[in-house]
Amino acid sequence: MPITAVTPAAAAGGINAAAPTRAPKQSMDGEMFMQLMIIQLKNQDPSAPMDTNAMMAQTNQLAQMEKLTEMAGTSSQDFSLQMRSAAAALIGKSVTYTGPDGAEVTGTATSVSYSGSVPQVTVNGRTVALDAVAGVAA
Repeated sequence: MPITAVTPAAAAGGINAAAPTRAPKQSMDGEMFMQLMIIQLKNQDPSAPMDTNAMMAQTNQLAQMEKLTEMAGTSSQDFSLQMRSAAAALIGKSVTYTGPDGAEVTGTATSVSYSGSVPQVTVNGRTVALDAVAGVAA
């Protein structure tokens, strides 16, 4: 049986190939929780199996965690929609904001832009972030 030589470049390609880097998870998610639970079930002592009440409590904790995560996402979306509707309601109204020089500036809001994370209101031709608006008058 003939033996073929392996060149260092060919051998190194498999070892040193760039693997995609993955950011480490900073928190537990449902998938990780289920993996830990399965490992726990696989490695339990057959003479002293896991308490079913404890398993149900862990499953309930997972469900609560998923619901809280879902609520946090929904809350963030709701806040974003509230900011958008509040900005749109400013059009045609007298708006007061603090200018770059620190002085209060008052003018009429003429348009709104939603391009960033915070809506931008155009007041007297200047773009002002919604969270910089200090007052509104009819």
